[in-house]
Amino acid sequence: MSVDCIYLDNNATTPMLPAVWEAMRPYAADAYGNPASAHRVGRRARQALEDAREQTAALLDAYADEVVFTSGATEANNLAIFGLAGEPPGHLVCSAIEHPCVTEPMRQLAQRDFALDWLPVDATGVVRIEGLANSLREETRLVCVMLANHETGAVQPISDFGFRNSEFGIQVGLHCDAAQAVGKIAVRFHGMDVTTLSFSAHKFHGPKGVGALLIRRGTRLRPLLHGGHQQRGRRPGTEPVALAVGLATALEIAEREREDRIAKVRQLRCQLLAYLQAHADPVVLNGPEVGGLPHTLNLSFPGCQADALLMNLDLAGVACSTGSACSSGSLLPSPVLQAMGVSENRLHSAMRFSLSALLDEAEVAEAARRISEVVRRVRSSASV
Repeated sequence: MSVDCIYLDNNATTPMLPAVWEAMRPYAADAYGNPASAHRVGRRARQALEDAREQTAALLDAYADEVVFTSGATEANNLAIFGLAGEPPGHLVCSAIEHPCVTEPMRQLAQRDFALDWLPVDATGVVRIEGLANSLREETRLVCVMLANHETGAVQPISDFGFRNSEFGIQVGLHCDAAQAVGKIAVRFHGMDVTTLSFSAHKFHGPKGVGALLIRRGTRLRPLLHGGHQQRGRRPGTEPVALAVGLATALEIAEREREDRIAKVRQLRCQLLAYLQAHADPVVLNGPEVGGLPHTLNLSFPGCQADALLMNLDLAGVACSTGSACSSGSLLPSPVLQAMGVSENRLHSAMRFSLSALLDEAEVAEAARRISEVVRRVRSSASV
């Protein structure tokens, strides 16, 4: 990465820590055996894999047999949604602010004769609990509500949803996409009353290409893939040992440093927001002012177009985005902000800046200066 580029797109992915690579290296180079093989090379790989599974489970308050390694949160979300929904007919409920790797599978099921209802959110991007009470039916199979939003950082009241779900006396699966939460805030699987929970290692300074789905004991889940016995048949195929070790290592570091990281990122967020409000006004915050992920700052710059801002910020050496990495390239208005009911000028001028504890105050100060300069220039050009 060029020293001229300041990376403010950590919700899309984070740089992998050197310590994570060092933990992975032996299983990428020397202990390369297939963990399903019975010989000693395979047994060494199997031991590393199961150690990573147990470590991951312990860090997230789960049992080892509840951890299924996947290629990332997209696969984990698909496995949970298609695996829990079963066969039509049936009824599904989904929040309106989910990531595309949740909303698209839900829409696919809607095309297969499932009924689908969307849970509304308030102006800060928090799901309205009363919306669930009004949506549940006797035939409801699955509810999907994320833990932390990828665009605004709004944290959802998942524990309240689980409690209310049990009040209805019907068996409903509750899936939680926690890709933006795991490794950033405290996540305790058994304390959340959810059926399944997904996450990706590259969101918390681990390797790309690996994530996991936590599946509560006793849950019946139909696999997406067939042809192997691995991971109790729920996700067959040779497990990526080195990547699993990397995930567990990154998660252990994240949990150990969590409070220090949160404090630092919160200070950096306040620094960035204060400077932009002083030097790029008008600036409008999209999402919660307090109580959300401090890593995420979604701002609208009325008088600017988001695509022009993105291009000019890239030229100025600031890496950021207009939304999720899986949809920002489309340049379409954010479904998350639309669900929040933001005005048109806010919707089309919104940018997401996402931080990590690897940044320092000098980098954020320089990024704020560059952003303010670009905003003023784009506004000036638009008014000509």
